[in-house]
Amino acid sequence: MFNKSAKGNFLDEVRKQKALILISVPYFVYFLIFSYLPLWGLTMAFQNYKPQLSFFEQEWIGFTHFRNLFTDPDFYRVMRNTLGMSIINLVLSFVTAIAFALFLNELTGPFFKFKRVVQTISYMPHFLSWIIVCGLVSNALSMDGGIINELLLATGLVKNKIHFLGEASYFWWIVGFTNVWKSMGWNSIIYLAAITSIDPALYEAAAIDGYGRFGRMWHITLPGIKSTIIILLILNAGWILNAGFEVQYILGSNGLVLDVSETIDIFVLKRGFGRSGGFAFGTAAGMFKTVVSVIVLTLCNKIADWVGEEKLI
Repeated sequence: MFNKSAKGNFLDEVRKQKALILISVPYFVYFLIFSYLPLWGLTMAFQNYKPQLSFFEQEWIGFTHFRNLFTDPDFYRVMRNTLGMSIINLVLSFVTAIAFALFLNELTGPFFKFKRVVQTISYMPHFLSWIIVCGLVSNALSMDGGIINELLLATGLVKNKIHFLGEASYFWWIVGFTNVWKSMGWNSIIYLAAITSIDPALYEAAAIDGYGRFGRMWHITLPGIKSTIIILLILNAGWILNAGFEVQYILGSNGLVLDVSETIDIFVLKRGFGRSGGFAFGTAAGMFKTVVSVIVLTLCNKIADWVGEEKLI
């Protein structure tokens, strides 16, 4: 009797939500085809994969590719580079996007048009390809007429031109600030949207209590968007091993900074092609990245729950 009742309630809900279910079908099919069915290819990580053989003809070799990955002499170097650049990108992206959103939120009244112009200009780099962005950065940092070197010489901060893209100690920070320039404006959109949901009466009350602009930002705006910051931080922490590929590959291709520019994605590209078992080795490395991302995401979500902050689920 209980099962029949539950089934009846379920069918009633399906009938009520029929329109929404029909709308969601194309998205379900899309993700099924392009996100879930390809997971079958993860079996390559446990095979001595040969493209000319069918699935049933492949040789299963267990965790051999994972052992090869963890015993590769360059693996820990590229992991260091990946984590270093990921942490720099994460910190700089969060700090600059939040600060920029706070700045734009304060531009009201006669500065409204100026605010729109600044927003438009800051969003534009997001739509540029990494090829164009890296070309602009390379030209700006060039020793031959690069604007950064020319400004440093003109202001007397340096006596000789600096080979920025040839100095290993600069490379991670160049990548970090390049990411900031490209994505800061776009990343600030969600914080601006969160700020608009804060009750204006809170700002009026804070002003009556004597708080200035910075006081209101610190005590009203930041606490008001704290949940948004926590959720985005958790989501971005899951991409900790995705430091990037294009910017490191292009800016670090001169060979002078190869020791600090090679990320795990570049490492897999070089190791995964042109040698026996390359596809399977690349699949194993991709699985490793996925497992690490899931672990980090789960830990951050648990930590947020333990300290009483917003979490994903």
